[in-house]
Amino acid sequence: MLFEVRHVTQYHYAEPVRESVMELWMQPQKSATQRLLSFELELEPPAQLFSYADSFGNAVYHFDVPQPHDRLEIVARSAVETQSPQPLPEALDRGEWDRLRSDFIQGECFDFLRPHGYACHTPRLDAFIAERGIDDLRRFDPLTAAHALSQVIYDAFDYQPGVTEADSPIDLALEHGRGVCQDFAHIMIAICRGWGLPARYVSGYLFTDRREGHDRSDPDATHAWVEVFLPSLRWVGFDPTNNIMACERHVSVAVGRDYDDVPPSRGVFKGEAESQLAVGVSVRRARAAPAEPEFLRMARPAFSSGAPRRRTSLTSLVDQQRAHQQQQQQQ
Repeated sequence: MLFEVRHVTQYHYAEPVRESVMELWMQPQKSATQRLLSFELELEPPAQLFSYADSFGNAVYHFDVPQPHDRLEIVARSAVETQSPQPLPEALDRGEWDRLRSDFIQGECFDFLRPHGYACHTPRLDAFIAERGIDDLRRFDPLTAAHALSQVIYDAFDYQPGVTEADSPIDLALEHGRGVCQDFAHIMIAICRGWGLPARYVSGYLFTDRREGHDRSDPDATHAWVEVFLPSLRWVGFDPTNNIMACERHVSVAVGRDYDDVPPSRGVFKGEAESQLAVGVSVRRARAAPAEPEFLRMARPAFSSGAPRRRTSLTSLVDQQRAHQQQQQQQ
């Protein structure tokens, strides 16, 4: 499936701030089931973009706006082609639990086996596990257990924006019995890790056909789901918000231990003004892929009636850095 994604982030300040420094996790990943056709960032006020690959392999862009401003707008545009994952078996043998306990898997998945940040055990989570008999699911193989856990979380919680915030602990969703995709992902990750099943947080987008209306997710927002590691299958995606497997409608952007590792944007500013954040997301089907990958060309500067905007088309600068490192290693 071909998708065009537009992700707009606006920061409004009550009074001009002296400087803003920002990091962005907005570039879709490249994988066996996802092809990045183009990626473009547009900043207002204009700023020079830099990039690096974080410890999880995500592309991170950062910039500095060193002059006074009362508004900061970030527009990310992507064109992505996705494919359906390979069909999964109905179940795995129970020996998969033993393979998960091997020293190799324990080392390879170390970061995704330990509690971290929002994905951690709390007394309220332990009570939820006991009430729902969740630990009984471990009598199944890990794949079947993960399927069943996703179903339990889907049935136990209502999807309702506004109950929790981006930095809310899982106890808030557990207390109210409702929340959003980020909360459900953190709960599932914490439980899986408690089982010894490596699990990681995936940020991205979900294409939702408004005519069908089967998804609980907000079609105008970013999305989050879970990937669990199974030695026989590698990373497998589960979406507990909608009780579905990650599929061609999911566009992955970044992976981490929890939300705090991969927020769409994060930054600081110099000043004492109050700030407001507004975010808008659009994911729509594209009719055809670009004839030539746009990130191989640098777009010409676009000018509005006001100050010029900086528009940068890239695969990313991260890929250029990786290629340069490989060339140096070969010399």
